[in-house]
Amino acid sequence: MNGSRITAVGHYQPARVLTNEDLAELVDTSDEWITSRVGIRTRHIAGPDEPVDELAAHAAAKALAAAGLTPEDIDLVLVATSTAVDRSPNMAARVAARLGMPSPAVMDLNVVCAGFTHALATADHAVRAGGATRVLVIGADKMSDVADWTDRTTCVLVGDGAGAAVVEAAEESAIGPVLWGSVPEMGNAVRIEGTPARFAQEGQSVYRWATTKLPAIARKACERVGLAPEDLAAVVLHQANLRIIEPLAGKIGAVNAVVARDVVESGNTSAASIPMALSKLVERGEISTGDRVLLFGFGGNLSYAGQVIHCP
Repeated sequence: MNGSRITAVGHYQPARVLTNEDLAELVDTSDEWITSRVGIRTRHIAGPDEPVDELAAHAAAKALAAAGLTPEDIDLVLVATSTAVDRSPNMAARVAARLGMPSPAVMDLNVVCAGFTHALATADHAVRAGGATRVLVIGADKMSDVADWTDRTTCVLVGDGAGAAVVEAAEESAIGPVLWGSVPEMGNAVRIEGTPARFAQEGQSVYRWATTKLPAIARKACERVGLAPEDLAAVVLHQANLRIIEPLAGKIGAVNAVVARDVVESGNTSAASIPMALSKLVERGEISTGDRVLLFGFGGNLSYAGQVIHCP
């Protein structure tokens, strides 16, 4: 075995749905203002008794069931998150405990909105290097915990949720080489900082960077597997803002691809957004096993990571 593949995916969202009309009762906004600027209509919000690791564990359990595996089969758990409250035990260890795993390696990765694609690359590398045979890769964030609910420019964006993928060893690779990097001098454009921690961003700077600089980078991820963008079956970008997703997908050249637009119903769920959107496309049958899909995360730290995968 000298390759890896995603064998199953799963997702989870809290039951509470917060609409644009609900937000209009909290801050000076409206459904028209929100949808015209970011395209979001609803988002799911976790309660105070629903921590990040609980969201992650629900998504992980669904992915394991879809793969026909048990928790005992997993030897590495990777959780991408930037909203963990405690430093230790980390989210991966808590997920492992919730699922009853006997002795997996457990690591968290904080690359904010690009966290899942970084974690997926890490899983791919671990499997190909022989350090793991089955990896649970999770993106989970509770953005409602770090939202400033008095700031209409940011609180309308966020939602909570988790998505997960099972990565297993394979004879041939079905996870393409990662294309990753960052723009450190612009790292403050997206922030979760302070006490208590609060999410803030320079929206126009992020929009210009995402729509002008990222298309060429995303195309390079396709080049690394010898695939033309027009041959992609689907594109799953970080679900930040519909006004970023649609022009970015167009500039990449994915003219024949299904473009994930889960941001409309889920908002910006940071590291959860890509695996959650991918899982929904699979669940609805909008993409089929073996289809080539570009995953591309970007955002906090002004970091990015993307790879072409075969749909499980």
